[in-house]
Amino acid sequence: MSLPRWMDASLRIEWGCVALALVAAFWAIGGSWLLFAALVLAPDLFMLGYLARPRMGAIAYNLVHILIGPFVLGCVALITDSAIAKQITLIWAFHIAVDRALGYGLKLPTSFQDTHLGRIGRG
Repeated sequence: MSLPRWMDASLRIEWGCVALALVAAFWAIGGSWLLFAALVLAPDLFMLGYLARPRMGAIAYNLVHILIGPFVLGCVALITDSAIAKQITLIWAFHIAVDRALGYGLKLPTSFQDTHLGRIGRG
């Protein structure tokens, strides 16, 4: 089941705004843009789990494409006042926000194209 067009557009705009806010926060803390460039696509490396089988790929991919990870790391970053942890938190959350803004959802165990937001490439 796919979302109504207005709802899909609304969610994409919302996540795009989140992504922009995360970039602004990264800039505000004086984050390293070299680090940003090096890590922004790192969560996608977990799609290599699909080489084993779709179920394993979905589990691996989803583990790093939910906001729980950046939330926990962000808490650690605030408690320890770690500049690097703060930067990684914002980069990681930015990656997730951009994925959602582009319509990429969490993967279902059936196929890489099947997500909680519908099938990738549905039109």
